[in-house]
Amino acid sequence: MSFSFKQSGLATCMNVTNSGFHKRLISTICSRSSFSPCLNLQNPERRNPSVSKPLHISSIEKINEKKTVFECKACEADKSQPIEVEVKSEAAKRLKIGIYFATWWALNVVFNIYNKKVLNAYPYPWLTSTLSLACGSLMMLISWATRIAETPKTDFEFWKTLFPVAVAHTIGHVAATVSMSKVAVSFTHIIKSGEPAFSVLVSRFLLGETFPPSVYLSLVPIIGGCALAAVTELNFNMTGFMGAMISNFAFVLRNIFSKKGMKGKSVSGMNYYACLSLLSLLILTPFAVAVEGPQMWAAGWQKALSEIGPQFVWWVAAQSIFYHLYNQVSYMSLDEISPLTFSIGNTMKRISVIVSSIIIFHTPVQPINALGAAIAILGTFLYSQAKA
Repeated sequence: MSFSFKQSGLATCMNVTNSGFHKRLISTICSRSSFSPCLNLQNPERRNPSVSKPLHISSIEKINEKKTVFECKACEADKSQPIEVEVKSEAAKRLKIGIYFATWWALNVVFNIYNKKVLNAYPYPWLTSTLSLACGSLMMLISWATRIAETPKTDFEFWKTLFPVAVAHTIGHVAATVSMSKVAVSFTHIIKSGEPAFSVLVSRFLLGETFPPSVYLSLVPIIGGCALAAVTELNFNMTGFMGAMISNFAFVLRNIFSKKGMKGKSVSGMNYYACLSLLSLLILTPFAVAVEGPQMWAAGWQKALSEIGPQFVWWVAAQSIFYHLYNQVSYMSLDEISPLTFSIGNTMKRISVIVSSIIIFHTPVQPINALGAAIAILGTFLYSQAKA
């Protein structure tokens, strides 16, 4: 058995080599927070750590697969450098998550504004949905080809498990766009805040999952708030209402399929959403052509250009680009945070979209309607806390 200590600054590094010792080493370290070894110290010309003080382990990692060699990093009890490093890394992580959230919310608000402008002038939600997916797919293909982004390593099994996720994503995306073409952006997002109710119902009756009473109680304000907002909506439209409801159901299925199918897959959040967009585009395109068709698109395009002018082209491009970017950032943030934190962030995102759309589009809102929206959003927040 051989031990060696090397110290750089405050950190101390211990190399341990033995063909059977590593199991006992790990179990000993896991069961004790500090130890005081009696060791032969090498490199006497360098300042060695005091063996009279306990050494605290900061990390252990295997550095040689062929030989049983572990690198064990430790520090003296009165040194605090590893703790400072840990604190700094935690602060950096929080800053990174904050930037993700701010970017996610900002991109989503911009997307919803341009998307509604396009749908007001060009009421073809199937084509609009297709263009959003096509733009994102093209952006990622270029990123992979130019090596700006790392190309994902996929196989047939990956695409097989992704297919039901893509079907649900396509339905949810189109349904939400149809909804926003018929009603105000704020109303669509108020109804979409009821997604947790669909999640619990689907998980309970289709998957047999059970939840604590607090989760079921949190659904009361969600359902009540959505119902109050719906019955007091000044510009209520059944197609818009049903589109938002179908979108909720589809996105719940997407999340369930994604959790089941992607366990153990080593694809980043950004590349995962890129692959999802590509597959959804292939699924959606033939249906968009069948439902609306090139003739309707061409006639509507000419009308929109004559009424709005060249800036209409920018609106279409902007809503397509920002749709992909906000979804991509949301999937990237999911790599960094827990589902609970993501759920809370999603709730705050809806608030920012609802408020900004009411201000920008001058949407008339009755006090009772605003109360319903507030109750529904509060219920969504309570649900995320109860689900934890």
